[in-house]
Amino acid sequence: MTWQHAREHYPEQWLLIEALQAHSQDNQRIVEDVAVIEVFDDSVAAMKRYRELHRQAPQRELIVFHTSRPTLDIHERVYLGVRGLK
Repeated sequence: MTWQHAREHYPEQWLLIEALQAHSQDNQRIVEDVAVIEVFDDSVAAMKRYRELHRQAPQRELIVFHTSRPTLDIHERVYLGVRGLK
């Protein structure tokens, strides 16, 4: 399902989605195909469920977005990690 189809099916809702087909381009994540995992009325409940599912399967590309957003504007951040001092 495209993001546009998800917006049409779930107007004015918070969605927990999984990116099924995506790629990176110029520090942006371009998501072409999504699966709607759950629908929520508020962001707090959506983020709580996101954390639960992410702990269970961190390899899944899960995202929380509100359907009022016309596009999935996802900026990638490079994680460099933390090194301990010796």
